[in-house]
Amino acid sequence: MERNAERGDDYDSQANIQSDGGEKPSILTSHFFMDQVGDVVLTLESDVLSWKSIESLSNEDISSCLGMLYASKGDTFIKISEVYAVEFIDWGFVHENRHANPGCLSGHSSEMYRFKVHGVQMSKGQPSLWTPVVYTFGHDNKQTCKMWVNQIKTFLGMETDRPKSLLVFVNPMSGKRNGCQIWENVAPLFSQAKVKTKVIVTERAGHAFDAMTSITNRELASYDGVVAVGGDGLFNEILNGVLLSRHKAPYPLVPPDNGQTVDTQNDILDPGPIVTMAEPLPSGEDESPLLSSTLVESQVPNINNDHEISFPNERFRFGLIPSGSTDAIVICTTGVRDPVTSALQIIIGERLRLDIAQIVRWKSSQMSKHEPRVRYTASIAGYGFYGDVITESEKYRWMGPKRYDYAGTKVFLKHRSYEAEVAFMKADPEKTDMQANGKKLKTFWGLSKDPKGVPCRAKCEVCNTNQTSEPQQDSKLVRVTGRFLSIGAAVISCRNEKAPDGLVADAHLSDGFLHLVLIKDCPRAFYLWHLTQLARKGGNPLNFDFVEHYKTTTFTFTSFGEESVWNVDGEVLLAHKLSAQVFRGLVNVFASGPET
Repeated sequence: MERNAERGDDYDSQANIQSDGGEKPSILTSHFFMDQVGDVVLTLESDVLSWKSIESLSNEDISSCLGMLYASKGDTFIKISEVYAVEFIDWGFVHENRHANPGCLSGHSSEMYRFKVHGVQMSKGQPSLWTPVVYTFGHDNKQTCKMWVNQIKTFLGMETDRPKSLLVFVNPMSGKRNGCQIWENVAPLFSQAKVKTKVIVTERAGHAFDAMTSITNRELASYDGVVAVGGDGLFNEILNGVLLSRHKAPYPLVPPDNGQTVDTQNDILDPGPIVTMAEPLPSGEDESPLLSSTLVESQVPNINNDHEISFPNERFRFGLIPSGSTDAIVICTTGVRDPVTSALQIIIGERLRLDIAQIVRWKSSQMSKHEPRVRYTASIAGYGFYGDVITESEKYRWMGPKRYDYAGTKVFLKHRSYEAEVAFMKADPEKTDMQANGKKLKTFWGLSKDPKGVPCRAKCEVCNTNQTSEPQQDSKLVRVTGRFLSIGAAVISCRNEKAPDGLVADAHLSDGFLHLVLIKDCPRAFYLWHLTQLARKGGNPLNFDFVEHYKTTTFTFTSFGEESVWNVDGEVLLAHKLSAQVFRGLVNVFASGPET
């Protein structure tokens, strides 16, 4: 049966811009047949595509069926900001409404000209999960379909935050060694969205770091961002490769000499020199593949010779598609460990500020020279238990992600503690952080044992408040000395499948603070209790007398022993003397933040 070309002409309009009562004018309104829905009136405005299902008031006869139309209660829409592609697919089948009234003759043929709208849909059952959705619309007139496609493309072109060109690094050995397969699964989404991608499959540890350190600013400026398909370690390589030669800032506080005394009420240690260039490490000095890169100083690009790129940078963003062992960064920034969600948030052009900590290793051992070496971290720098686990796990990489469980058990049974000193900046009690509800937090000294703060969520008020806050001038340094089972400096909550709430449940993505967690020597059973709480949803791992938790902007560390191994975003760092500072919102990432 042929479709009646005359029916529905009252609904077809190429430029219906009339509005009543000050309502926002529509751009296009036409009658279409929607796949699996039936007859609809389709309306396109600059920010939304909406449709209303056409149903008959009566099915007594054909004339009433065709002549009396109304909009159903199931009216629906998709925002243009949630559409990532539209395509004309020519003549073909469009399926009838599965719930159509059998007594009403729709008069539609199953074949017509069609176009598809590709968008994103948020899962109702699982918060933060994004899935692709496709809407297919049919019409007898080919030019009508093409006109709609062109107009939707015009509006999509106004979404200026969306990337057009990306540099992608794929680690085939990360996690379960399925990085290439994960990229192959999500790559068609980028193709549909017309996002150009230059893909580099890493061949060794440190490959991405070397590539990003040696890339010229001119080439880097040709991309809207760089994406890691891997774990936290690959993201760390890329982050360091980009920032080491492009982020200029004073060094953090220099760790005091062992014999130096610090007045906890008055004295402030002077910061070190200005960071102007990445300082390469001698090959093999550290076990870390990133730090043992063969990069020499002559290979570091001179940023004055081509386009200037510095950070913070509003245009350039980092992306992460998870295929690692823990994927803490992607879980904290998107809310889920899902490659499709991450890919869609990159394509849509989501933007989120992320704090970055600068770690300066002053000495690798007691006997080594006093030379600063810079690292950046987006999640956590950990000592003691953290450093021992990452060192032990390197022996069992063939086990995949299970190596962390095995290495963690071995390290836990050894129950080693280390003597060290930590000094950190303590703010004036009057300089308090503000919660989203306007209530004041207790400040750095003696934080409450109650961990129930305001968690970081999408459109977080804490992270979006006072982004340009000035550093406090009345801060003072506090020293803590003793034997520690572990020291953790968390930039974010570090949520993962082993620790569903993370090390610090209420840590924020861009509030400008580090969370310093000091776990002093204690019986093995007590430490197991802490780890058990860490592994529980709703647990309270910080509510122990042997656990001290501080919020700070900078700290220093000095080891009193011969061995001193840190874990920086899953990479080994030998550091006898170390200092760190956090930079608020230093980078932007393609993410929207976790939903509630």
